Amino acid sequence: MTGETLELDRKERRTRGNRPARRESGAGLSLKVPFIRRNIPTYDILSEENLLRIEQTADRILAEVGIEFRDDAAALDHWKRAGAKIDGVRVRFEPGMLREIVSTAPASFVQHARNPANNVEIGGNSVVFSPAYGSPFVMDLDNGRRYGTIEDFRNLIKLGQSSPWLHHSGGTICEPVDLPVNKRHLEMVYSHIKYSDRAFMGSVTAEERAEESIEMARILFGAGFVEENCVILGNVNVNSPLVWDGTMTKALRAYARANQAAVIVPFILGGAMGPVTNAGAIAQSYAETLAGCALTQLERKGAPVIFGNFLSSMSLRSGSPTFGTPEPAIGSMVIGQLARRLKLPLRCAGNFSNSKLPDAQAMQEGVMSMLSAVHCGANFILHSAGFVDGLLSMSYEKFVMDTDFCGALHAYLAGVVVDDNTLAMDAFLEVGPGSHFLGSAHTMRNYQTAFWDSAVSDNEPFEKWAEAGSTDMATRANRQWKKTLAEYQAPPLDPAVDEALRDYVERTMRARPDAWY
Repeated sequence: MTGETLELDRKERRTRGNRPARRESGAGLSLKVPFIRRNIPTYDILSEENLLRIEQTADRILAEVGIEFRDDAAALDHWKRAGAKIDGVRVRFEPGMLREIVSTAPASFVQHARNPANNVEIGGNSVVFSPAYGSPFVMDLDNGRRYGTIEDFRNLIKLGQSSPWLHHSGGTICEPVDLPVNKRHLEMVYSHIKYSDRAFMGSVTAEERAEESIEMARILFGAGFVEENCVILGNVNVNSPLVWDGTMTKALRAYARANQAAVIVPFILGGAMGPVTNAGAIAQSYAETLAGCALTQLERKGAPVIFGNFLSSMSLRSGSPTFGTPEPAIGSMVIGQLARRLKLPLRCAGNFSNSKLPDAQAMQEGVMSMLSAVHCGANFILHSAGFVDGLLSMSYEKFVMDTDFCGALHAYLAGVVVDDNTLAMDAFLEVGPGSHFLGSAHTMRNYQTAFWDSAVSDNEPFEKWAEAGSTDMATRANRQWKKTLAEYQAPPLDPAVDEALRDYVERTMRARPDAWY
């Protein structure tokens, strides 16, 4: 198949329209949805007066302290043309300047998946769950903690693809440390495309790796389609406090230049990379993120961008990071309010935990943090599944437990529907006083979709649970991930596209020597 006919074939497949969502066996909401439509309100905790004080403090940080932009002359040129004050690599901004610049970014956008039924909307009242990101280690109950490999990476993609409760394939689900640093991104992006038909993320660890990730998306979707539509995300981090390094800004600009979305995220541990007090850390986070979002618009006006946030705390006794604690969780509520005032899509919080096992601590901390993401209005929730060990490890068992919890959040975010069917007056008339509803027509009509049904919780009587082996949730999750991988079937991928992708990956890898740094 020639390049021209391959492009025509891709266009034809895109114009066939969205295919219906697949039905999934198992639990509760049996019809898989590509993303969640929020039917509960966000939780706004700060008054207008206090929000203004935080914004004004951020303005003072930007104007009086400034942010350093290191090792990226093009970024400094952008700021100079925009009217910022440049002193070496230190950039200072007049109050309101950055908010005006980011006003050109879209309030919501669609990230397209190779299966159009799995396109996700990011922004507005949408919620998208994506797996955890960035761990060098993986762990499971059988083999313990070890460095991640490309096999682990692909296994975790397959587990995500198999869950009806996740919406996005994610990015660096774990670091495949068995591959050279300067080449692993090629196999990672290829694996997302090959083993999932959902939207995915690309590399940000060097400008050329970002560009190669985007080029693979062009092979998949067609260059013309990518020029007009978002098909890949890049998650970039600030070097808090108040430093943007060139590795990140060059990757950020590569995504924006290609009309693809950058996710702009500070990483602030209170007491280390930011103040120990919540309000000060929020003001710092707002200033750092706003500067990154604005830079995308200077690179390409109208490029999609996601306002991100990663607040966390630390043990002031030991200096160790802590995750899933209450102060960052409540801080996320404020970040949500600030992002909505900017009219930008929000990435915030996730299923965080510092536990070293998929245990009660892991789930307690994860629920604390994940509910803050849900209530603060986050649109793109990275780290929705698998996060343990302070993000140093991805747990197979916790991945299954977390995706199960994401299923519960589908039902939670659906809110309460009030209509003739849900008010159930016909059931009251049929059953009357003193009887039961088990066999009523209303129950028969609704029982398949009435309640979310966990795939790993045990709801049996104690005696039946004991007879079955007295297992805990982690043990059941261990069985579940093995069963899921054994039954996994890859979604169909056009052989010509697959061949073109493999050719690109192999040619690019041959063209450079291995580098392990």
